[in-house]
Amino acid sequence: MSVEIIRDVTGIRARATELKKNNKTVCLVPTMGGLHAGHLSLIAKAREVADHVVVSIFVNPKQFNNPDDLKTYPSDEEDDVKSIEKEGADVVFIPSVEEMYPQEFATDVKVTAGIDILCDAHRPGHFGGVATVVTKLFLQVGADYACFGEKDYQQLFIIERLVDDLNIPIKIIPAPTVREKDGLAMSSRNARLKKADRKLAPKLHKTMQKIKEDIHNGVDIETACAANQQKLESTGDFKVEYLEVRCGKKMVLMKELGSECRLFAAAWLGGVRLIDNIKL
Repeated sequence: MSVEIIRDVTGIRARATELKKNNKTVCLVPTMGGLHAGHLSLIAKAREVADHVVVSIFVNPKQFNNPDDLKTYPSDEEDDVKSIEKEGADVVFIPSVEEMYPQEFATDVKVTAGIDILCDAHRPGHFGGVATVVTKLFLQVGADYACFGEKDYQQLFIIERLVDDLNIPIKIIPAPTVREKDGLAMSSRNARLKKADRKLAPKLHKTMQKIKEDIHNGVDIETACAANQQKLESTGDFKVEYLEVRCGKKMVLMKELGSECRLFAAAWLGGVRLIDNIKL
């Protein structure tokens, strides 16, 4: 049986209501397409926690502050749908930009927690766009659960706060970062890396592991981050935006190692922005 494709809000609401009959539960997996094994792991996780799975594919223009990034974002609907079907989801929701943001659309969700730091400091307005589209998807599908990967940890933090603050009746299910064999965190944007840059890309994760090792060996956080950033950038291949240790619960900068500490990283390599984070 082929996976069902729905492209309009009325249709997805009606189908989700049908799926939830007889006390059945629904889990939403929001994506922007360009699916890889990380996305598929979210679908697998969703199948574990709910009776039915709805996957959305929508490249949200509101979360792109760079028009060129939007234009070049990887997208292959046919391949994505095949992957989703193989993973056992029930429905794929693929709305158009006009369906999500009609001409008279005039409302945006403003977030104040977890902003002006990390990715938000370099992509102003990004998380407002994320919050707006995620709120719309939650209301459109009415799912009981939603799965998000920890690779975009700042996004996960903001979405969890959004759900709490707006009393949205949905439970957020975090899922671990999925990595390539060489340690590179999986991302749709990795497909844009040139062959030579793809070989270099795992250096970011290796640098993060070295920072973690140094900190656990007694090197203070600021020194460990600065020294390893300098080494990573020394060849001229990487341009680091940030290497910071923050509390995973409150996202405040940490000067000493604690139980909730995470190391966050973002760096440019050959015109592609890589992000990652690990628990310390």
